[in-house]
Amino acid sequence: MRTLLIVHHTPSPNCQALFEAVVSGATTPEIEGVRVVRRAALSATASDVLEADGYLLGTPANLGYMSGALKHFFDQIYYPCLDDTRGRPFGYYVHGGNDVTGAVRAVEAVTTGLGWRRAADPVTVTGEPGKADTEACWELGATVAAGLMPGA
Repeated sequence: MRTLLIVHHTPSPNCQALFEAVVSGATTPEIEGVRVVRRAALSATASDVLEADGYLLGTPANLGYMSGALKHFFDQIYYPCLDDTRGRPFGYYVHGGNDVTGAVRAVEAVTTGLGWRRAADPVTVTGEPGKADTEACWELGATVAAGLMPGA
């Protein structure tokens, strides 16, 4: 069985709505042979990353950057996972009050450094998430998880 690791920082109801949509998409019954593991960014470890076959990341945009929690996650796993996770697929979503540009740039920079392969376009949301935003997050979860299915 393949493993999808969802690493998230979910400090607000808006982030929670996006996280729940991602999880719902990743765990849809049509996706078989993929185990979904959820970890808060402050508790995810290098072992979690090494044991997973793909990743979904979620963060708010804080002060023009990814959350400190997601940055802490990357700081903890970067060198222990650098060589062994190259080429693994990932996706991500970012929520911000009015601008997510800096957070997107930061996530892209770190994942590029890790050599991870983006499996889906990121979902970026500003303000209160609407139906289209949660549907996009559902699709993100489903797409990344489906890409891990045996034989995919």
